[in-house]
Amino acid sequence: MSNFSSLKLSKPLLENLNSLGYLSMTDIQAQSLPQILLGKDVIGQAKTGSGKTAAFGLGILNKLKVKQFRIQTLVLCPTRELADQVAKEIRRLARTVHNIKVLTLCGGSAIGPQIGSLEHGAHIIVGTPGRIEDHLRRGKLKLEHLETFVLDEADRMLDMGFQSSLDAILDKIPKQRQTLLFSATFPAQIKLLSEKLMQHPVMVHIKQEMEKSNIEQVLYKVDADTSRIGALHRLLLHYRPLSTLIFCNTKVETKEVADGLCELGFSCLALHGDLDQNKRDQTLVRFSNNSISVLVATDVAARGLDIDALDAVFNYHVAREMEVHIHRIGRTGRAGRTGIACSLYSDKENYKIGKLEEYLQLEFTRRALPLPGQFDQKMFTAPMATLQIDGGRKQKVRPGDILGALTADKTIKGTEVGKISTFDNWTYIAVRSDIANQALKLIENGKLKGRSFRVRRIRG
Repeated sequence: MSNFSSLKLSKPLLENLNSLGYLSMTDIQAQSLPQILLGKDVIGQAKTGSGKTAAFGLGILNKLKVKQFRIQTLVLCPTRELADQVAKEIRRLARTVHNIKVLTLCGGSAIGPQIGSLEHGAHIIVGTPGRIEDHLRRGKLKLEHLETFVLDEADRMLDMGFQSSLDAILDKIPKQRQTLLFSATFPAQIKLLSEKLMQHPVMVHIKQEMEKSNIEQVLYKVDADTSRIGALHRLLLHYRPLSTLIFCNTKVETKEVADGLCELGFSCLALHGDLDQNKRDQTLVRFSNNSISVLVATDVAARGLDIDALDAVFNYHVAREMEVHIHRIGRTGRAGRTGIACSLYSDKENYKIGKLEEYLQLEFTRRALPLPGQFDQKMFTAPMATLQIDGGRKQKVRPGDILGALTADKTIKGTEVGKISTFDNWTYIAVRSDIANQALKLIENGKLKGRSFRVRRIRG
């Protein structure tokens, strides 16, 4: 009974699922979707990438009254990236259901065009708490007909300080509604929130598991004579990973670690809650396109990152919660690839290691930090560089136009151009580091769509 066809989904939705190759349900879908279709409030605890968007997305679409052109569903997400992903997936699931309008309302974008879009109406709103609260306060968003309220990544929403925005939104939505709450972890804050939001919710908990055979977990002990930054320095040079994510427990630590590694010569940036949306976008683009090799992040900031091929994960300190550790480690060794996960620990953290081993039912490999003569001490750098063009979707700049401009005279090969990431008003292009200046001049002196655009190389 794990096939979508076993559910009471509409024929157009089932046909679309079949065309998308969605036949068997994931664990979170199999356990939550039948309850969602019955109209019950559901708490779903499952890791990122488990298929929860399709679970609540199908529930939303199956009950949607398309002919009633009014807002029937609100989905709240903690970040614009996640909101964009969710909206995109809902649109994919709704391909065979005509005239469904999904509108995204997030911070980091001009509010004027959003107000204009709201005036034309929508069925489903996907947005971030702060911007949704803003539209409600202005009286531009009307939710009196809301039937379904979804909180995605609810634990992260609270970690980011959205409680007051959530309270303001709750005051504006009907008491009689279906509420769906999804979260990777279930701390006390989430329990309190669910009690406030929900009526007799069904709890669905999917235990996080790792592909242990693909991920090598290694512990490295540090003491008073070995700084953690020094330990990271040795291990990065020892393993020489192309793409590394280092987890810290606080945003202050992320800044200190990133600064320390930069001083040692690594191409490294920090990702934390104090970054504005533009800087966050730029940081994520540079990490995903291999123009920086090390990203230092808090668990909150790293949630929902759409980066598949991570060579290594490092824990600067052992995670405070068991499931957070699994979430961190699961970033590497994906899709059958091998990965390395290194954790630094001190004598004070021994008890955490013991609890983790008991919880995971495995024994970690313990190794001594490599000594200077045991690894190549030559610094390695990121293979790509990032150029930024001051033109994007709104200026009709497309990746194909940029690739054509770079390769037209055949001095630059297509294989030397990496990921091209387009936003509303700018575009980031990854090119091989050794041809970055050449690529910059080609765009600077040429034209895209018959126009000249400002371009610069992102450094630092």
